[in-house]
Amino acid sequence: MEQNQTPWQLRMFQKTLKKQMRYEVLKDHLGPIAKDERCLLLTCGDNNGAMNYYLRELGGEWSWADLEGFCIAEMSELLGDEVKHADKDHLPFPDTSFDRVISIDVHEHLEDPGSITAELHRVTKPGGQVIITVPNGDETKLAVRMKHAVGMTKEKYGHVRVGLQLPELRRLMSENRIEPCKESTFSRFFTELLELTINYAYVMVLAKKSEAKVEEGQIAPATKDQVKSVEKTFKIYSLIYPVYALLSKLDQLLFFTEGYVVVVEGRRAA
Repeated sequence: MEQNQTPWQLRMFQKTLKKQMRYEVLKDHLGPIAKDERCLLLTCGDNNGAMNYYLRELGGEWSWADLEGFCIAEMSELLGDEVKHADKDHLPFPDTSFDRVISIDVHEHLEDPGSITAELHRVTKPGGQVIITVPNGDETKLAVRMKHAVGMTKEKYGHVRVGLQLPELRRLMSENRIEPCKESTFSRFFTELLELTINYAYVMVLAKKSEAKVEEGQIAPATKDQVKSVEKTFKIYSLIYPVYALLSKLDQLLFFTEGYVVVVEGRRAA
């Protein structure tokens, strides 16, 4: 790659719908970050490092961890930082290390989400901020039923559950001494339907033809080799992306509904 070329991870991020939404929502929850605040982002496989890159620009001193191993090397290369391979039962950081901790779409991958939530509490300083995002676990929502109808079940996403509903996530945090104080949702029906077409095309068609190995549960290219395998398709998608972005704005008509991604912010109790 030439030195002045935009990294592939950032080029992909600029053509996403939900990831850009998530970044804006997280930015709202985070607010201003002091330069000496210690922050952690925990992810679980569906992360190429772009979200880390943009969150770091908000300020603070960041650490990174992921529960899966296959993206870590390329994430570290993009960030110029170590990305730790974490265990679901023990994060590789000392007690009370961080002022702010973010967990993006981790809990739906785990049989026991309480264990990782306890770890988020452990590594956060007393009074520190904890933000958890997960897919909405309401299986009656129309787009969820449409996913199941076309074979895009939770297993295709590498999940053990569809997600968690807001009351479930609030309760889980409270049980682990993280006091919920703010919540939000994003990605409504139109965005979710558009994302389904993209994920379906990759999982059901492109991944099966990929020359690069695709891990079970991957719904989008996550490594440079995987991106190269779908380069022609990505170029076509880039051309129609403005149409997707415009259609996604139809979500605004559904402002009164709960989104397909839920976010709860809390503070660590002493």
